[in-house]
Amino acid sequence: MIRRPHPSLLDLYDALLLDLDGTLMHGTVPIPHAAGAVERARAAGVRLVFATNNASRTPQQAAEHLALVGVDAEPAEFVTSPQVASRLLAERLGPGAKVLVVGGPSLAEQIRLEGLEATFEDEREVAAVVQGWSPDLNWERLAEGSYAIRRGAYWMATNIDATLPTERGMAPGNGSMVAALRHATGVEPDVAGKPEPGMFTVAAQDIAARRPLIVGDRLDTDIEGAVRAGMDSLLVLTGVNTVEDALRAEPVRRPTFILPDLAQLAAPFALPVVDGDEARCGAVSATWSGGDITINGPAQDPRVLRAVLALLAAHSAEAAWDGQLIEAGAAAKQAARTS
Repeated sequence: MIRRPHPSLLDLYDALLLDLDGTLMHGTVPIPHAAGAVERARAAGVRLVFATNNASRTPQQAAEHLALVGVDAEPAEFVTSPQVASRLLAERLGPGAKVLVVGGPSLAEQIRLEGLEATFEDEREVAAVVQGWSPDLNWERLAEGSYAIRRGAYWMATNIDATLPTERGMAPGNGSMVAALRHATGVEPDVAGKPEPGMFTVAAQDIAARRPLIVGDRLDTDIEGAVRAGMDSLLVLTGVNTVEDALRAEPVRRPTFILPDLAQLAAPFALPVVDGDEARCGAVSATWSGGDITINGPAQDPRVLRAVLALLAAHSAEAAWDGQLIEAGAAAKQAARTS
């Protein structure tokens, strides 16, 4: 009997909602296989949205930056946290309201595009503060935000990412700067970007995607946002989080799939099948036993990880997993030693 090849992720999903930093590039350094994966997705007719929390670039600037790392993208394909924040502020405040920008020029431009007035200094007419990451954000800009927030202005952060992947490593992200204002004012901001699900739901609606896949490197933004939006997710191990992080995460931050990178996006992709305490994925399997999971296959095999994640979804859907991952060979050797 001839077996049909497994479908690829590009066959299983009609859209990819892709993170940028840590998924497609590190600063100005391209991540291997990312550009090729985007090209293959386009060739397969899969719709693309580049969903980013980065508030330092407009969609046009973000598209130009992706071009530097070999990824072709159009400004209309972007959904950014500044766009979402500006829309939410416009709905809340009404046309012409004055918004204090604790961030860079691109965030101010996005505020103006929504019919609001952007300013960088606090004054009595300021109705809201919007905060987004900028490489030149300094004490003076943070102080202006503190004055306005303490005076009662509404505060929205584009995102609360603690770190930002760069070509030199992890740098402080917008969440670290938000923490400074939170500490100074005692106020908690509303958040526009990931992990709030709005970025993904709006993006999927805009392109009429019926089965989108969220792709990212962070559990606390990309994956949590996907879970909260009710969408499947793929964690790539090219940025912030590791396999161990993912397997031990709270369910709201647990990915559907894990891959080392985007190299195999168009390759046959076996899906796990759960039967009671056993999950099979292609030629490998995993078995649940009293909270521990025994794997029959290499621990680094993505198919093994799919089987493990499927068991966690079935048996640890409400809590983080605290069991042990046991390789079948090691378990057999231990049993032989104790027999």
